[in-house]
Amino acid sequence: MDSLGAGNHTAVTGFILLGLTDDPVLRIILFILILCIYLVTVIGNLSTIALIRISSQLHHPMYIFLSHLAFADIGCSSSVTPNMLVNFLVETNTISYVGCAIQLGSAIFFGTADGFLLAAMAYDRFVAICNPLLYSTKMSTRVCVQLLVVAYTGGFFNAISFTLSFFSLCFCGPNQVNHFFCDFAPLVELSCSDVSVSALVPSLTAGSIIVVIVCVIAVSYIYILITILRMRSTEGRQKAFSTCTSHLTAVTLFFGTVTFIYVMPKSSYSTDQNKVVSVFYMVIIPMLNPLIYSLRNNEIKGALRRMFARKLYS
Repeated sequence: MDSLGAGNHTAVTGFILLGLTDDPVLRIILFILILCIYLVTVIGNLSTIALIRISSQLHHPMYIFLSHLAFADIGCSSSVTPNMLVNFLVETNTISYVGCAIQLGSAIFFGTADGFLLAAMAYDRFVAICNPLLYSTKMSTRVCVQLLVVAYTGGFFNAISFTLSFFSLCFCGPNQVNHFFCDFAPLVELSCSDVSVSALVPSLTAGSIIVVIVCVIAVSYIYILITILRMRSTEGRQKAFSTCTSHLTAVTLFFGTVTFIYVMPKSSYSTDQNKVVSVFYMVIIPMLNPLIYSLRNNEIKGALRRMFARKLYS
């Protein structure tokens, strides 16, 4: 710790991440389990990206967004999981002040981009089902690029909001973060400065982004549902709905955990529950997304079969 010069306080130059548990046996079990999950996450999402790039049948907007979702999932998991794995193996897991800011910013960036990409995919399904004749115009390459720019720009500004708020906090006492990564809420609890503005700004930014994303997804699916219900053919209804099931599953998992962490009153759940939900949000969901889309999407399963057939007969 460095002296602040004026007063008796000292400035915190690093933090100790308390992690998930102190039980040595449980630490080993969790290390093996989360390492396996992380490997599946990286391999599964990289395979999704590679398959979409290789298969010409998947070169249309829905799968372009899916490949970027896979990239964001890798980034989201990688921002916290390697450090969490280290935490299971060492007695005291320390992270520098700057390292903590980088971890916080990268987790927020990729998590926010994830949400925007899910919104873009909902809009894509809306156009495909509600305006199929205008699909090629409304979902042109230019529109796809614009939506991707919005997703990453939104992630960048949200990450900047949290990171600048973190740098505005003063830490002059305990430096033990009761979490497995540098999440913003436990850091605010450690601050010895006035946190009213520092905590409010990122909350407003994140809250506004969540409202926009949820509104886009909700409105898209309201119109999709109305269009499907108006279809006279049962087969047509089933086909239209089947193209949305994977996305709806991913959206439900993503926003279910986000709602628990950021919307529910803090008094209604414990810190340990928050840690468990954060593991699900940051570690498990990035692993599940490629499984959801590969198991429930006929086009991806078809592309996989064609690729394996070419490998087999080449």
